[in-house]
Amino acid sequence: PQSEKRLYLVERRWYEQWKEYVETGDQNSSSFPGQIDNTELFEELDSYHLKERLVENEDFVLIPAEAWHKLLAWYGMVEVQPALERKVVDLPSLVKVEVYPVEIFLCLHSNMENVVTAQFSHTIQKVMMKQFDVVEGAETRLWMKSSDTSCERLRNVHVRVLDSCLSSGMTVIMEMRNADGTWPSSRPQIMRNSVEEQDSYRGQPGVCGLTNLGNTCFMNSALQCLSNTPPLTEYFLRNAYLEELNFTNPLGMKGEIAEAYADVIKQMWSGRHYSVVPRIFKTKVGHFASQFLGYQQHDSQELLSFLLDGLHEDLNRVKNKEYIELRDAAGRPDQEVAEEAWRNHRRRNDSVIVDTFHGLFKSTLVCPECRKVSVTFDPFCYLSVPLPVSKDRVMEVFFVSLDPVAKPVQHRLVVPKAGKVFDLCSVLSEMTKIPMVVADVFNHRFYKLYHADESLSCILDRDDIFVYELNRGSVEEEGDEVVLALYLRERSHYRDYGSGSSSYGTSLFGHPLLMTVPRGQCSRDALYHLFLQRLQQPCEEEEERGECPPCLPQANERQAKRKGCEARRRKLLFSIQAVNSNGTTERGMGEDAQPYVAMDWDPDMKKKYYNENEAEKYVKHQSMEVPHQQTTVQLQECIELFTTVETLEEENPWYCPMCKKHQLATKKLDLWSLPEVLIIHLKRFSYTKYSREKLDIIVDFPLRLPPSRYDLIAVSNHYGGLRDGHYTSYARNKDNGQWYYFDDSKVTYAREEQIVTNAAYLLFYHRQDKIRQPTLPAPLDSSSPTQPANDVTSPKHDGMEGATPCVNMETD
Repeated sequence: PQSEKRLYLVERRWYEQWKEYVETGDQNSSSFPGQIDNTELFEELDSYHLKERLVENEDFVLIPAEAWHKLLAWYGMVEVQPALERKVVDLPSLVKVEVYPVEIFLCLHSNMENVVTAQFSHTIQKVMMKQFDVVEGAETRLWMKSSDTSCERLRNVHVRVLDSCLSSGMTVIMEMRNADGTWPSSRPQIMRNSVEEQDSYRGQPGVCGLTNLGNTCFMNSALQCLSNTPPLTEYFLRNAYLEELNFTNPLGMKGEIAEAYADVIKQMWSGRHYSVVPRIFKTKVGHFASQFLGYQQHDSQELLSFLLDGLHEDLNRVKNKEYIELRDAAGRPDQEVAEEAWRNHRRRNDSVIVDTFHGLFKSTLVCPECRKVSVTFDPFCYLSVPLPVSKDRVMEVFFVSLDPVAKPVQHRLVVPKAGKVFDLCSVLSEMTKIPMVVADVFNHRFYKLYHADESLSCILDRDDIFVYELNRGSVEEEGDEVVLALYLRERSHYRDYGSGSSSYGTSLFGHPLLMTVPRGQCSRDALYHLFLQRLQQPCEEEEERGECPPCLPQANERQAKRKGCEARRRKLLFSIQAVNSNGTTERGMGEDAQPYVAMDWDPDMKKKYYNENEAEKYVKHQSMEVPHQQTTVQLQECIELFTTVETLEEENPWYCPMCKKHQLATKKLDLWSLPEVLIIHLKRFSYTKYSREKLDIIVDFPLRLPPSRYDLIAVSNHYGGLRDGHYTSYARNKDNGQWYYFDDSKVTYAREEQIVTNAAYLLFYHRQDKIRQPTLPAPLDSSSPTQPANDVTSPKHDGMEGATPCVNMETD
């Protein structure tokens, strides 16, 4: 069955190295992968817990069990590492791989000190009864306890973990009915701060937290913003939704999303809860939108888009949508065409969401050949505005000097975002043209050596980039010198499964080095002295050039240095082996374009004469101390960028009715009319072929849009990067006008001067005038109805009462 299928996680870089090795077909290839090594996937090697938020095909790949066992038989695995076997769970509408099995704490109410950890995805009650030897037939019930100490009854004890919204770190408490028919949990200690015991609490309605169910801060942030949107919340609180639930709409969700949302809002605005657990709502969302199943982090804007669209369809007053054929503008006045477009959309879409959130775009396309102009008016639910993108990029690198005494220096550089590797070197050397080689160092070896003309976009921010200084002329002049890649290895007692030819095993350690070596000095003896010089530390008056051991652990103790020099005369500190790029021993020195060699240290000699901690230290350049200056732009600049004329891309041309062919027309979007509640989405996340980044630009947005037509009422914030982000929100209570900061279940007072930060992601503005058109939208500029105004910070126009379903407003 599908539910019993197994897959295995393999670290992506090892997998890519193996693919390259197989594709070359050369058994002596430098791409030999060695043992399977998942080190980079673990948080700590002693516990072997996976790092949080690993991304498939970026950090790891999933392979079938049969393939895994083949790879294991051929290459072996790094000693003591566990195999990362994962189940494939068959869920409604998708198949999910449990990369992170849900880990839950289990205990009995009668003995809450005895906590057992369990990982499972199926039913809970049977597992607990077996674990705690509960008599079969005993009457039990379960409670879910989250980290904020709140408890909630798990009413369906046969439900699977995934469907119950249980997440890692939660505790499930089983209690058994007493002989007198009462339940132990009726005593205060277990139910303190539980949702069911908050009836005695009386607080400000709407000032209520939302429990994080496990990476659900994105959902909580969006819900708090909508909860503090007055017209929508008042609609639900006065039960207007009950008469408008649409159970037959094929595009809707049978009214279930609207009902689940109403339950959350009513709890939050009852004034009787410190915090609400939106578990049923989360389950409903996952049921109708499989991308939100489970407990991965998601985007608050994506959740908001789904929710607004779902609420609209569940509450659509139009029960039977008629077909409407769109007419061309054909030179008619904009106002006439806009009114027609609005009427057509209201004939198919009529709900509180349309009334509250929808406006109209004016879209103008111009054919570059015949100059045909096409004007259409399209609805929008929110504005997704771009942020001005800097042409520069900040990179952090480690510079390794030729000076054997100097430690690596960490630099923070500003380089062209679209630049090449040689641009990075130029900035680092401050135009002195020092020969350099740029390398990605991973797991004590060179994962990649970059060519000078390679694009910087290939280098990710999370890569460990080392820049090595070479002898002058070594990069340009070929024939006289060769650049060697030098690895440090320690011999170990276990057999090297990678090469199969060595009688001892080796493991890499420390930072690798690049050295320029005269071709005439490539014998082992000559290389030994060159390597010794490259690594050595001066031995004060006992110094004998080239004769002192490197990186002595007792570098400050004169007596130890004398012993070290004497030991050097009696015995070599290390041996030299030819290796491939992966650090696996080769039979000969080889004639690769990039020769690799290793210094093999005996464990005793390494312990005596090599101070690994000292060797891996680095210093920070003053550039690391300078705080990264935040770029600030005005909200109006983002709006203007959104409405800038652009040319359509080749993969998305426009069919010109005059030329009778597809054309790369110019396109311009203008804001024709604005809704009662204007949502502005700041597009902070940028995705390219090689990288994903978040733009931390500060957008200076006003709290009041003059002349007081729109007031800011809520902000969804995103802190952190792409993989470790956290969502919160600021919102103004509609009843007392006070601003609050919502961080999951925690709610605190906020001041207006706190609200504008580089974390702002979604902005909610509420129009304060009460003049509304009954059915049709008004133009943005009433004095010039055919010219839309895009100055959102100083609107001159009324909004309208509605428009159409939510659409993504990214321009073509």
